[in-house]
Amino acid sequence: MKLLSIVKVAVLALPLVFVSCKSHKTVTEKPKITINKGNFVSSVQENAQTGKFLTSKVKFSIEYGPQKLTLTGNLRMRRHDVIRLQLMAFGFVEAGRIEMTKDYVLIMDRINKQYIKVPWISVDFLRNSGVDFNTIQSLFWNELFVPENVSLNSPKEKGTGPYNVVEMGENMILSLESSKLDYSWLADKYTAQIKMANIMYKDRVNGNSQFNWDYDQFKLLNKTQFPHKHTITLTTSGKEVKLGMTLNHVGSDTEWEPRTEISNKYREVSVEEILRRFMSL
Repeated sequence: MKLLSIVKVAVLALPLVFVSCKSHKTVTEKPKITINKGNFVSSVQENAQTGKFLTSKVKFSIEYGPQKLTLTGNLRMRRHDVIRLQLMAFGFVEAGRIEMTKDYVLIMDRINKQYIKVPWISVDFLRNSGVDFNTIQSLFWNELFVPENVSLNSPKEKGTGPYNVVEMGENMILSLESSKLDYSWLADKYTAQIKMANIMYKDRVNGNSQFNWDYDQFKLLNKTQFPHKHTITLTTSGKEVKLGMTLNHVGSDTEWEPRTEISNKYREVSVEEILRRFMSL
């Protein structure tokens, strides 16, 4: 089955270049600190959420070419099991559902009773690159990850695990490299909070693909900070899809069914057809 880039391409790196401009004004410089790179990686990992469930209301936006769609909805996650986004039309009618588990990706068009259900393992790009449910889960949860089934080429520094760590201004860059993908995270040097995750898929024939996940509006949740604004940009073959999620009323509700049953009234279609339907709402 042909998959649209929104499902089959996992991604890449926003150029992490910061330009510092001199000022004629007298300013008070922050004291220089010495960063222990191994301790910094540990601090980033300690910022991860410890809860098993996360639920939230969501303001959801999609930009694809000249088209822009804005919906409200719900986000429900159960760690190591499922990530579900429910998209609402007119504020009260479920228009669509995206459900990701370790075994499959499900996209449902509730209004037109259409769906696609794709096993991760059947998608060559995802299987070969090591991008799987665990990768996507870490991005949603604002966490570091090490891709599975990928031979990494990053230089290892003492105490940093597989990550290469570089200081850049007020931030630190953590990165991993493989033959096909480069992974990088931008984290605040003082708080060790991940502000951006990037993956670049390198393809000499078709060109590189890029995926950028920006995090903003951090608020306290379960004793650590969690981003309430997520901006996701996917670029491939000259096309760009931008997804925005703003969370509110974040909690840890456990009273919901973790799997969606597909009625026999639904028809299986392509991703392109479902996306086209959503954009016409």
